[in-house]
Amino acid sequence: MPANTLQARIGPVDQVVERLENASPLDPVVKAVRRIVNSALKPQKVRDALHGVWFGHPLHPVLTDIPIGVWSAAAILDLVPGTGPAVATLIGTGCASAVPTAVTGWADWSQLHPQHQRVGLVHAAANGTALALYSASLVSRARGRKLTGKALSYAGLSAMIVGGYLGGHLTFRQGAGANHTADVIDLFPGGWQSLGYLDDLPDGRPTKLTIGGVDLLVVRRGQHVDVLANHCSHLSGPLSDGSFSVDEGQGCIICPWHGSTFRLADGAVIHGPATSPQLVFETRIDAGEVEIRLPG
Repeated sequence: MPANTLQARIGPVDQVVERLENASPLDPVVKAVRRIVNSALKPQKVRDALHGVWFGHPLHPVLTDIPIGVWSAAAILDLVPGTGPAVATLIGTGCASAVPTAVTGWADWSQLHPQHQRVGLVHAAANGTALALYSASLVSRARGRKLTGKALSYAGLSAMIVGGYLGGHLTFRQGAGANHTADVIDLFPGGWQSLGYLDDLPDGRPTKLTIGGVDLLVVRRGQHVDVLANHCSHLSGPLSDGSFSVDEGQGCIICPWHGSTFRLADGAVIHGPATSPQLVFETRIDAGEVEIRLPG
């Protein structure tokens, strides 16, 4: 299909965002900002908390509902006479909630691919602009400049919409924050499937095997075999290229791309940026042959 025909089909807005994804001139800025974020959020426990490992879900999207909700409500109330105090309260709530929202966003952003990070940088800039405009709106309202305050808040609303669109693009088009193993249950064949003979599996070394087109991480330790979906739930990193570790006496696998750590026994997330657990298969050994099936 000719390039100009494809661009016509995806629409002008998508064309702009696709150019943004491939805007390599942004990379020096991305690199500098990432260095600052990684330095500020260095302790792993802090990172895990901001990613939402404890929550079992990325924390940033949940927090975005607060500023988006209250700032949108403020825009409506600004059209109603006599609602000035309520509008100021809503805007102030949005400004306060935007800070932890931004911090969790930066934590997630620092552990993404370059195309994600280019879009994410502009997403953050748009949201930062919205915060600055809403803050200026509060100051203007406090000084009795109501019309200026309203104009600034509607400008902030516009910036928020741009930021929200780019955030949606990151999530729904680029897959940032999504569980990248969710389709394994639908793709893997039903019933018990042969993985081969135990003696043929490397001992103590992560290995990739494939059944029915589904890549599997296989870790044999003596007579015990753990089998997980091989693509990391964070961004599909190949866990079979990762490293084995022990955390609190439990065997774990560390993703080679962004360091997400999963417990082999049950796929639980030990360290982020992943928040979705890794799919673990049931295993059995019959006459030296290892068989696996989907859980449940």
